[in-house]
Amino acid sequence: MVLKKLIEFLDSQNARYTITGHPEAFTAQEIATMAHLPEKGIAKTVIVKVDSRVVMVVLPASDMVDFKLLKKALGVTHVSLATEAEFRDMFPGCEPGAMPPFGNLYNMDVLAADDLAEDQEIAFNAGTHRELVKMAYSEFERLVRPTVARISVRKRVREEENSSYTG
Repeated sequence: MVLKKLIEFLDSQNARYTITGHPEAFTAQEIATMAHLPEKGIAKTVIVKVDSRVVMVVLPASDMVDFKLLKKALGVTHVSLATEAEFRDMFPGCEPGAMPPFGNLYNMDVLAADDLAEDQEIAFNAGTHRELVKMAYSEFERLVRPTVARISVRKRVREEENSSYTG
């Protein structure tokens, strides 16, 4: 079932959104395929550690976090992926890995990739691996007020760079 906390928040803010179901999927790429949406239009949530706190990073499924860019955007020297054990209890009612990109509901700062802001509409997990919320990106930005920055790169670009590395 869709995360009650999310729906209550969206409704209290008079947000315009739709909820769609899909077969169970665990990666943003699988969700895009099953929901018949472009991978770029699926917003995925990544939790990172910045010093002693956790921060939510939201980016298109077609991208990956660029830690150099993320450090620069945050003005810090150390950033790493958080382990599931480090954040699991912060998202009550959510299935692991299906957190919606609403860090404001969990007292977390949210950074959104600038290329996500290029999309008219985004879709994201609704707390389960079987349901998506779709809304205008402008609506997401109004509700979450993320810091928007260049923090990600397309996966294919990074994969090509890595394959050409002769190190």
